[in-house]
Amino acid sequence: MFIPRPKQEQILAYRGGKMGVSAVPGSGKTQILSMLAAQIIADGLLEDEQEVLVVTLVNAAVDNFSVRVGNLVKEKGLLPNLGYRVRTLHGLAHDIVRERPDLLGLSENFQIIDEREVDKIRREAASAWLKAHPYALDDYLDSTLEQSKLDWVRRDHLPARVSDVALAFIRLAKDKQLSSEEIRARLEQLPVPLPLAQMGCEIYQSYQQALVYRGALDFDDLIRLAIQAIRLDESYLERLRYRWPYILEDEAQDSSQLQEQILEKLAEPNGNWVRVGDPNQAIFETFTTASPESLRQFLDSPEVDDLDMPNSGRSTSSIIDLANYLIEWTQEEHPREEVRQALVPPPIEVTPPGDPQPNPPDDPQAIHLVEQKMTPQGEMEYVVESIADWLPSHPDNTVAVLVPRNQRGFDLAKALGARGLEYSDSLLRSTAETRGAAGALANILNYLAEPGSSRMLSIAYNVWRREAWEVEENKALLEVVKRMINKCRQVEDYLWPRAGNDWFASLNIQEDQDWVSGELQEFRQVVRRWQGATTLPIDQLVLSLAQDLFHEPPDLAIAHKLALLLRQAGETNSDWHLPDFTEELAVIAKNERRFLGFSDDDTGFDPEAHKGQVVISTMHKAKGLEWDRVYLMSVNTYNFPSGRLQDRYIAEAWFLRDHLNLEAETIKQLEVALSSGDYDWYEEGQASKKARLDYVAERLRLLYVGITRAKKELFITRNTGRDGKLQPAESFQALIGFWEDRLSDLGGGSA
Repeated sequence: MFIPRPKQEQILAYRGGKMGVSAVPGSGKTQILSMLAAQIIADGLLEDEQEVLVVTLVNAAVDNFSVRVGNLVKEKGLLPNLGYRVRTLHGLAHDIVRERPDLLGLSENFQIIDEREVDKIRREAASAWLKAHPYALDDYLDSTLEQSKLDWVRRDHLPARVSDVALAFIRLAKDKQLSSEEIRARLEQLPVPLPLAQMGCEIYQSYQQALVYRGALDFDDLIRLAIQAIRLDESYLERLRYRWPYILEDEAQDSSQLQEQILEKLAEPNGNWVRVGDPNQAIFETFTTASPESLRQFLDSPEVDDLDMPNSGRSTSSIIDLANYLIEWTQEEHPREEVRQALVPPPIEVTPPGDPQPNPPDDPQAIHLVEQKMTPQGEMEYVVESIADWLPSHPDNTVAVLVPRNQRGFDLAKALGARGLEYSDSLLRSTAETRGAAGALANILNYLAEPGSSRMLSIAYNVWRREAWEVEENKALLEVVKRMINKCRQVEDYLWPRAGNDWFASLNIQEDQDWVSGELQEFRQVVRRWQGATTLPIDQLVLSLAQDLFHEPPDLAIAHKLALLLRQAGETNSDWHLPDFTEELAVIAKNERRFLGFSDDDTGFDPEAHKGQVVISTMHKAKGLEWDRVYLMSVNTYNFPSGRLQDRYIAEAWFLRDHLNLEAETIKQLEVALSSGDYDWYEEGQASKKARLDYVAERLRLLYVGITRAKKELFITRNTGRDGKLQPAESFQALIGFWEDRLSDLGGGSA
């Protein structure tokens, strides 16, 4: 049974108004917000048609909140799935727009376009612009490049860079609720040209035209249109305010300005709005209007009740001391004063004696800050060897390796596999796996909802044999079987033949087609099994189908997630039948369910389900998770720069002159174009320098997040890069010095 701490009890005493909560890593904010939602429901503070609205940034947290609130509501003797709604901010925007599309001139069946298609459209728009203006960016390229290399850059490097610039431009433009026409009008009024902003505007226009042609919205459109809808119709806004009299916001440090405006409008001036977050964990701010400063300002507002949750029972006291020292060093000793507010107090506090959520037993020797000079390959070998020595004797422990980028993680996966070590790289995987699993299950359910359709049955066969289709020599034979099934007029005569009506027997398959015969017989047995499972509850049916469709652990894990989601949908919609569940899976397969509580980017990942297995993740993806042992790799001056002149930055391409950051310069030109009155005239290079400092600050917070993922043991390593010139990050060096002094004081020797 969960027993709240005194600080948590203060939050649970909330009954109305605006409240801000600073919550350190591992402080139990999800549990407390869930308890607060359940308590508001149980205390009878809602009318029958009202809900507590819980909003979070991270998609996996939607399911986590839903389950926790539902269980807590049941414990209080109330009906689950009533009195609360859990959404991502995008999910909330989707609900608002979907209810009143007429306000925005949208059709009832408007579509949310898939992320892959969005990326494709943007890349095509950027490529088309470059073809129309092949030399327009030459002034930004390094003048020392030889002609052959210049041609290579134009052909193989600029398209991706321009697409990235377009992404930043379009996101900011939509966050500011500006159309390409409005931006173009502002640019035309300026006495001097702003070529990068002009480029961004033209690509934005082509991109938006492509969306309009498809009758679709992208993810950023949802936020923009949601705020428009509630501004256009005051009566609609009042209905929403009545429906959601209490708003509980998680991860508030990552909300953009427009997202914050939506919640502010819904909460109204005297409404009930609880914002919980940690400015020190703001790691998604690059080229967005999200800023940890926004949450700090809210917490400092005189009308806001400012509370905190400083106690964390997640990590040992030594790991907490290390994280706190990073805050202290950043505040007092970072070489660039401009980023000394990247991490701010309060520090994390260990739990007091007798606390019901105690810290793990402390072991200072379990922190390993490895200063050893290693190549990228040498660092990988070190980590793999360390895990190989440790893992066999710790089968009941969790372990993760956190890398700066996906490719480093994939390389590590190969190295672990070569040593025969079990690992999960599902947190590195693209979003396609979830869509594929949902689409596969939807197609089978679609057939089971219409069992007499030979066309549906042939599609089901295609899904069942989808892996075999990937082998070129199988395709001709598979196509033969698929066509046969599609031409079967009476499906029942194939699956459940009566005497004299056996479609399969009537085919007269030749001896040289034994493979076809065997395939048809095996598939018939599989489909019979599927049909027999239709009497099961929806979640059990999905899991039964998954056993025939999937073999890899990540796919099976996704199937379990989908089964849970459909079960919850069934509990909420007691009149649903197979076609309804099929439609729900189809929505997920199209990536729309990202906004309604399910994400293609995560599957409610549970580290405890991977004991004895190495989890590989980027540091960004690890936010919100925790493991017994954590390795942080590649903590060098490239991945965690300090802002010194010699540092290199990932956003500054080698082929651009003067270390320019093209995204930053483009955004600055856009801001200049939008400024009113006396123009803040654009000075090239200043935006790139500021972007460096913003990146330095964000990477400090990312290192803090990485450290606080560890419960008992922590390793931090670095490498010298491909050219052998990279140094350990300055923040890492500071941690090493601090920890050596600590161990020396304890008489424990060097880290």
